[in-house]
Amino acid sequence: MVLPDISLLQAAIVLAEELHFGRAADRLNMSQPTLSKQIFRLERSVGLRLFEHQHQAAELTPAGEVFLAEAREVVFHAERAILSARAVIDGSTEILNVGKSSYMDPFLVSILQSIQLPLFPAMKIKLWSNYSNVLAQQVIAGTLDVALITGVPQKSKLSTLEIATNPYYVAMQTGDELAAYQEVRLQQMERRLWMLLGPHINAYLYDQIQTVAADKEVYPTDIYHFTSPEEASGLVREHHGLTLLPRAAAWRIARDGITIRPLAEDRLRLVTSLAVRADSKSRLLNEFVKAAGRKLSEVAQRRQSRLPLTG
Repeated sequence: MVLPDISLLQAAIVLAEELHFGRAADRLNMSQPTLSKQIFRLERSVGLRLFEHQHQAAELTPAGEVFLAEAREVVFHAERAILSARAVIDGSTEILNVGKSSYMDPFLVSILQSIQLPLFPAMKIKLWSNYSNVLAQQVIAGTLDVALITGVPQKSKLSTLEIATNPYYVAMQTGDELAAYQEVRLQQMERRLWMLLGPHINAYLYDQIQTVAADKEVYPTDIYHFTSPEEASGLVREHHGLTLLPRAAAWRIARDGITIRPLAEDRLRLVTSLAVRADSKSRLLNEFVKAAGRKLSEVAQRRQSRLPLTG
């Protein structure tokens, strides 16, 4: 049996993804007649009809579905073999600069650090920490390759993959009357002292809290600003107020007389995303984002349903 050329397998894989000769030909940088000839050569060499053709449209046959599933593995291993060999000869190491916020769930960060790409066996991850809005600008500027960001609005120059959506958590003293509830509603925070992350940390989230509260006609007696969860902990003890924090940050201070409860407000949710430049053409980055998206989404969904309350 003569094995088909790898280039023919690659053409069939792209056609199977697009199911349209014109779009597939564009992706492969060839003419549509050339692509049609390649698919015909492949089908003739394996003795199977892989696609049903109708004008520009294409549809996989049952045999084609089985064949293409295995063909993807063949191409993947061929590419990995070449890149691995080059890495050994060149002694090269691919550095991926990854940004994360200090308020980010450390478990999500550890998942990023654990990712290994077979096509890039020498990849190393270098972590950088900053506020989410700054990280987004660094990705746009190209000083970071990818970043985990929370609470950053859509930007045309960023491509984002949503990883998780979580509520704010309200930190309070264990003896606070709101600690008797499984969750806290914004209306229950009326006429209380609030501690919020300063607007310089994330102006978008800060304004969002103020807007939603005003729409519901819920107002604090006063607002204190802080920059770290530990600073918020001191404010809660000193002023007996209520602090709004991301989940991971809230858990850092949920001890020594402080407890936390989720905020039940649909309009105040913290969306965590993986962000890259919208115009990125990096194969390494593309593979990393796909792998990270799969792992982070699975883990975040599992953990979100398991998180207990602290008393």
